[in-house]
Amino acid sequence: MRHALVACALLGLLAVTATSCSVGTSTTGGSAQLVVTRDFGMQRLLSFTEDRIPSGETAMRMLMRSGDVKTRYGGRFVTAIKGVESRTSGTRKLDWFYYVNGIEADVGAAERKVASADRVWWDYHDWSAVMRVPAVVGSFPEPFLHGSEGKRFPIRIDCGQDDATACTAVSKRLEAADIAPSTSAIGAVAGKDLLRLVVGTWGEVRQDGASRLIEEGPDKSGVFAKFGPGAGGGYELDLLDSEARTVQSLGPGSGLVAATRFEDQQPTWVVTGTDSLGVQRAAALITERALRDRFAIATTGAAPIALPAEAQR
Repeated sequence: MRHALVACALLGLLAVTATSCSVGTSTTGGSAQLVVTRDFGMQRLLSFTEDRIPSGETAMRMLMRSGDVKTRYGGRFVTAIKGVESRTSGTRKLDWFYYVNGIEADVGAAERKVASADRVWWDYHDWSAVMRVPAVVGSFPEPFLHGSEGKRFPIRIDCGQDDATACTAVSKRLEAADIAPSTSAIGAVAGKDLLRLVVGTWGEVRQDGASRLIEEGPDKSGVFAKFGPGAGGGYELDLLDSEARTVQSLGPGSGLVAATRFEDQQPTWVVTGTDSLGVQRAAALITERALRDRFAIATTGAAPIALPAEAQR
């Protein structure tokens, strides 16, 4: 049953049940944001904020109020938003997906309640090569600030042995967003109700089970980047396009900020690099401005590189 729900969510299904209640006049405090983008956040199509959330608000109702939404199968499948339609072209499959506070939804949008301060993000992209992207970084400071489905979680930074400076920088970025993290060493036990940021060079970070998914490729991690052996026994960072092909390789001083999800744990954010300089550069990007609408980002110290990457011209 869970697999069926996940498949529905992946294709933007809006499951309308017979027991769905109508939008009432009562409201709860706080505001929620709706963001609509395409091509992995590369182009923003729509954004608005609801200062007062109607009682019983769902991701579906919020989307429908934005206007210009087309559905099929009795309103159970979103086929177009703002004129951008689901389609298949050759081997390419493009559809609408949605995330709440940076976490991929696992139920239909009609079933997903919107809580105070939630950020609901719909993105239209190619899923031919990678079906699932379980977590993204572009809703920062979520999910650390308000959690998921109205539940907040403890926040922990797992630090590499030689990356105290980067860990301190990440901690300060969170504290500036009113988030109070604890700290531990990489390898500490991670429960399923814990949000983590793993900070360190890839040589250390890859020892963490959730982070190591990145080595297995985007079909396992949802991250369009991989680390591989570099010159001199170190690592290089390979940037992948939406079809999971390597389009650029970064050497020393390169960093990555990405999110993934391991089994039934909450998302794990990975702040890492080919070396300590790369980790420090990645840590400096933990800001709302740098991460906005990004699935993941890489850096060489210049402008952040949005992932999936585009082929160099």
